[in-house]
Amino acid sequence: MTALLHSLSDADAATAALVGPKASTLARLRRAGVSVPDAFCLTADAYRARVTGAGVGDAAAGVAGADLFEGRKLALKVRLAMLNGPLESSLAEATASAYARLSAGGGLVAVRSSALCEDTADASFAGQFDTFLGIANETELNTAIHACWASLWSSRALRYMRAHEIDPAHTAMALLVQRMIEADAAGGALSQTPDEELVITGAWGLGSVIAQGEVVPDRFVLTRGGDFERVEPGRKDRLVSTSAGAGPLTRAVPRNLVEAPCLSESEAVELGRMVLIAEAALGAPVEVEWAKDARGFHLLQARPLRVETPHPDYEPWRRHPGLRGQPAGVGWGSGPACLVIHEHDLDHVKAGDVLVTQVAGPALTAVLPRVAGVVAELGGSTSHLAALARERGIPAVLGVLDATRRIPEGATVAVDGVAGVVRWMR
Repeated sequence: MTALLHSLSDADAATAALVGPKASTLARLRRAGVSVPDAFCLTADAYRARVTGAGVGDAAAGVAGADLFEGRKLALKVRLAMLNGPLESSLAEATASAYARLSAGGGLVAVRSSALCEDTADASFAGQFDTFLGIANETELNTAIHACWASLWSSRALRYMRAHEIDPAHTAMALLVQRMIEADAAGGALSQTPDEELVITGAWGLGSVIAQGEVVPDRFVLTRGGDFERVEPGRKDRLVSTSAGAGPLTRAVPRNLVEAPCLSESEAVELGRMVLIAEAALGAPVEVEWAKDARGFHLLQARPLRVETPHPDYEPWRRHPGLRGQPAGVGWGSGPACLVIHEHDLDHVKAGDVLVTQVAGPALTAVLPRVAGVVAELGGSTSHLAALARERGIPAVLGVLDATRRIPEGATVAVDGVAGVVRWMR
């Protein structure tokens, strides 16, 4: 059973081909002395055994080469097979034992994807697979494992794989079962920006509100040497927390904390040093997810970061009105503004448009391939949408206050995804 399940501290947990890049990177950071939550991994072979045991290997192999309608039918067959039926008995026993050790004392866990194709230099898969927070017992754990396996075959994930020419039958969904951090604050960080800075984003509670673009996070800017430069307070009107039996809960942030920075200057410097240690351990710029509890800071994820050089501020645009926000970190582009207030408005987005919207959520992923830029009132530099924009080289600026009210429909808009500036011609 050791071939199907590994503790994060096992030697084999640093092997991406077994546990996926997400889990293997955390194992490497743990060895480098970075605080990483305890976890165990269900390997790629555990997923493959499930596919074989469910009798859907042929259906999986046929998805990539089928036409759209037939491919959807085959993918649905695989997905349903991954959702149904118990774990194989020996794997169930090993998983129950590992879970009991991880949750000793009543702690909650999270189940996260760690697919072999995920968190690579070419494909982050940010927000494409499922994550389950606040798992409180074996029944919930087994349900989350099945659902996370099945998320490899969701329409959203398959569309992303087609865009990156990845055959879903040639990859596998390893899983990471991780001790939950009861976070006072959480967020993300970019170890390097085009302006040679280190940027940390943060919000109260769990980091899911940042990842999903539901708030404008605080933005802490440090030098590449780790010295504090400035803080740009966000607008954090909600937070997510977990409790046993209730799962993730969203509640309002007290009014006096909405724009109050979630970290002190000294805490930001401490976290910045941890991010630089992670960068040194992995040998390249990184994007990380972090959480802080009563014991301090912990890194939950780290993946390769694309860094681009700054663009000049084009002279013809300087006389036009502009707004500032949090840059995704790549690109400059222009095009007519297409305002998206409701999800059904996405049908009106045309090739070359600049998407101007309120929430920088996962639904926007479907139109990213055809837009010249993205402007959003919520979200920040480390949201899933920002990661996908960096990956595609699409300029995006998030957390732009009143963008949908001030930028006219159809106006020619310029988006600087490095400087975080949006301008438009009236």
